[in-house]
Amino acid sequence: MSGQVHVQPISEAVVLLEIDNPPMNPLGVEMRQTFMDALDRVEANDALRCLIVTGKGRAFCAGDDLKNVGPGGEDLAGFGRLLDRLEATRVPVIAAVNGWCVGGGFELACCCDIRLASTEARFVCAGVNVGLMASTYRLPRLIGVSRAKAMLLTGLPHDAETAERYGLVTGLHAPDDLRAAAIALAERIASRAPLSVEATKRTANRALDLSPEDWGAIAAPELRVLRKSADHHAAVAAFRERKDPVFTRS
Repeated sequence: MSGQVHVQPISEAVVLLEIDNPPMNPLGVEMRQTFMDALDRVEANDALRCLIVTGKGRAFCAGDDLKNVGPGGEDLAGFGRLLDRLEATRVPVIAAVNGWCVGGGFELACCCDIRLASTEARFVCAGVNVGLMASTYRLPRLIGVSRAKAMLLTGLPHDAETAERYGLVTGLHAPDDLRAAAIALAERIASRAPLSVEATKRTANRALDLSPEDWGAIAAPELRVLRKSADHHAAVAAFRERKDPVFTRS
């Protein structure tokens, strides 16, 4: 049986994508297309507010499927397209790293907005182990150059506690509790003003690349739109009336 990406609606606003390609959940050519097709389907729903990505079994994702790599090497551009597609997802994406997170799978997790991990998770920057290079752009931005080099240049497994200490993940959970924790976080994000959440993701993604002046030039028009939004006015009215606001993404 070929691998699958299970699409599990948690609520109207939250969807979980589970990579199921045992035993290590690699993303070869066909699986990458399956993953991107799943992203396209769920993101087309305007009610979507937050997405969770996880793996089935003992791995989150092992990156490309090395068993199918031909003499010409891996389709690195194809894998890069998947990473860019995930990173550009309209709504916040939470990685629930349930187990081994290796190579391209590690990069997949880095493309998510927030990472939670099982205490059994293991993180491997495997580029130097297979004569390649990966995560050299995203990882230093997430955890700093010095710590990133310790992971990138050794290719050694790093445990979940180290990943949390480095700031790569923002929470550790018992294996049986990880999915519930990710869902609770996703539901919290989904309860906030949707246009505001999406604008916050867009501007935060670019913040490290821009001067304060350039960032302000991008943030100002975003804020002008948000100030005119029905959701902002609903939030102000609800604050005055001491009620919880109801957001409609408008």
